[in-house]
Amino acid sequence: MTVVRASRAGCTGRSGALPETGVPPAMNGISFMSGDFMRKYLFFIATCASAIQPAWAADDSAESDGIVVTATGLPQQADRTGQSITVIDRDEIESVQGSDVTRVLQRLPGTTFTRNGPFGSLTLLGVRGAPAGQTLILVDGVRANDPASANGEFDLAQLANGTIEAIELLRGPNSVVWGSQAMGGVMNITTRMQQGASASVEYGGERQVTATAAAGLVGDLYEAGISGSFVDGRGVSAADVGTERDGFRHYNIAARGKARLNDEFSFTANARYTRGKVELDGFPPPNYTFDDTATQEKLTAWSGRFGALYEEGRVTLNAAFAISDTKREGDDPSSPYTLDGRSERLELLGRVDLGHNIVLDFGADNEWTRFSNAPDSGKAENASGHALLGYYGEHLTLTGGVRYDDHSRFGGEWTVGANGAFEFVPGWRLRAGYGEGFKAPTLYQLLSQYGNEALAPERSRAFEVGVSHGERGGPLYLSLTAYTRTARNLIDFFSCWSGTDPLCATRPYGFYYNVGKGRARGIEAELGGTLAPGLSGNVVYSYTDTENRTAGDPFRGNDFARRPKHMATVSLDWRSDLGLALGADLRAVGKAWDNASNTVRNGSYALGDVRASYRLNGNIELFGRVENVWNERYTTAAGYGTQGRAAYIGIRLDT
Repeated sequence: MTVVRASRAGCTGRSGALPETGVPPAMNGISFMSGDFMRKYLFFIATCASAIQPAWAADDSAESDGIVVTATGLPQQADRTGQSITVIDRDEIESVQGSDVTRVLQRLPGTTFTRNGPFGSLTLLGVRGAPAGQTLILVDGVRANDPASANGEFDLAQLANGTIEAIELLRGPNSVVWGSQAMGGVMNITTRMQQGASASVEYGGERQVTATAAAGLVGDLYEAGISGSFVDGRGVSAADVGTERDGFRHYNIAARGKARLNDEFSFTANARYTRGKVELDGFPPPNYTFDDTATQEKLTAWSGRFGALYEEGRVTLNAAFAISDTKREGDDPSSPYTLDGRSERLELLGRVDLGHNIVLDFGADNEWTRFSNAPDSGKAENASGHALLGYYGEHLTLTGGVRYDDHSRFGGEWTVGANGAFEFVPGWRLRAGYGEGFKAPTLYQLLSQYGNEALAPERSRAFEVGVSHGERGGPLYLSLTAYTRTARNLIDFFSCWSGTDPLCATRPYGFYYNVGKGRARGIEAELGGTLAPGLSGNVVYSYTDTENRTAGDPFRGNDFARRPKHMATVSLDWRSDLGLALGADLRAVGKAWDNASNTVRNGSYALGDVRASYRLNGNIELFGRVENVWNERYTTAAGYGTQGRAAYIGIRLDT
């Protein structure tokens, strides 16, 4: 129900994740805001805002022209949805600078990240305390989660900001529309589309070079765009105790287009190709502890979608075939591997305007997935259908829907959800929602040497309630949301080295099984707007409390791993009429346990970035930034190294 769109006018500034989620928040103070952290925080904000007298503008009539697709599967106006969705556009992505998508996503509430080493290493996104495998990632509408990975997650290192037009994130479950994996949230990446051409290049950090280029044509009957990026750097050691640098190199190319045959019929197509390699660390002899190794992993990922769109009066139909393939190859002499996963999907989405502000959204699809990891391989098929009925009045929005999935491995699953929003006074919205989510077992969990074909899907139920005012990017925006989610049938790994079970006779090293229960509760708050002419700011705070509620588990009552309770991002941006722009971001993250036993802790940290750009004329812009300005030593995954202070400078050309 809270739908926000971020823009430049607003604020600009291989570790398996454990199952989900928490306990009721005890807001008795923010423990990580103390000592050195607090001094750095105050100094940073005072420096960025010195000599500025904050004054909220009285005009809150900012328009929201954003289009979203994650709510129903088809495009609709952002202010006509009943779920928590944020859209970040190209202007903000460029103003933040760089190719690391996490530096953009950290401006959104409820997001957490883990990275196994420097930029280019495995990078995972968690939403509202759910692990990466329970967050569905779409690229131009194509499911991008890796079918061959153990937990079915998507590696954000595949993405580069230079090929992205917009990022849309729905927080909370939406399995009614999207099915499996949409338990924690849904993120849709839209690739570049523009009229004309542009290019940029930057250099800095650990000899890191980033180059991007994009071009497009937009006409009355057609639109086409292509973009590409190249990132190469020598990095830092993936192992925190290591001394050798672990470099990376990534290529990305994306294209999409649309051809209109007449007023009703259109054809659409998109494609994406990613190729890269990253150097890894491991457990070399004779100590077999995490340290420097001369190993690397190669990645090849590609996807495509071809569809037909019919739009006539009250009826919209969108039919398509989509395919996605991800291949990873590791060259560790002691345990080389080749993981290959593919998903093929036929889908139909439709919308019928029934009149009297009532709209029916519906869909059906059939998906074929397969994986191979020699000598293991397997495949599965899933067919589904859903319907979503909505009332979209001038001040009231109500939606409710149901979905049925028929999976070749575990049978059928029903999913329901409902939400609503009410504008009780002009500009103020009250919202509430209930959503169910489910995640099918991955093919690796079902059919690998550790597989268990008796696995059932993970399930969740979530409630949220909140209030919001205005739209992000306007003169004044405020949003406050509280949510709770419970989960069952969470999939865990049973080690036959430390326990006994009849399955150990055929799975001597262990197997996956349904056992887990969890809970997450949290609060998300956001405040932003215009502070003074040319100056805008935004503050995002998230509180996430997770709890293992598995009966009989020795870790029952513990926090789930790598789920910090406190996260906050403060952004400031100033732009002059002379082409000069200055900005700063502060990201603060509280302590988090790194393991299920809650014996290893990742410390709290605060990262500050400052940036500047100057437009020489209508076609040329110079830009630069400093990341991690006070050279903070931190980690998001125990034992892995991270980048210290780094400076970058670049140039951007537009035609």
